[in-house]
Amino acid sequence: MPDLVIRHVDHLLAERIQAFAKNHQWSVNEVLLHALRRGLGAAESGQQAEALIEADELAALAGPWNATEQAVFRETVQALSTARGDQLVPPQRKANLFE
Repeated sequence: MPDLVIRHVDHLLAERIQAFAKNHQWSVNEVLLHALRRGLGAAESGQQAEALIEADELAALAGPWNATEQAVFRETVQALSTARGDQLVPPQRKANLFE
């Protein structure tokens, strides 16, 4: 299997990755693979990524959400699930993706 390198990870994201790993007793590599599979809709179970999001995973990092926040999150996930990947990348970044 190929190895990948992720550069320019901001501190907040790194802290969240580490917190998720600690909370689930996973390695950082397992967390990143889990996030990539879900984010790209390539979950091993064959389910769509948006169907696999568990509220307790988010609550562990940010605390429980109220009903309004949950509704906004569900709406956002639904919108993202129908968007093409190229629609989510700012135009100035598209040119840099394949360099």
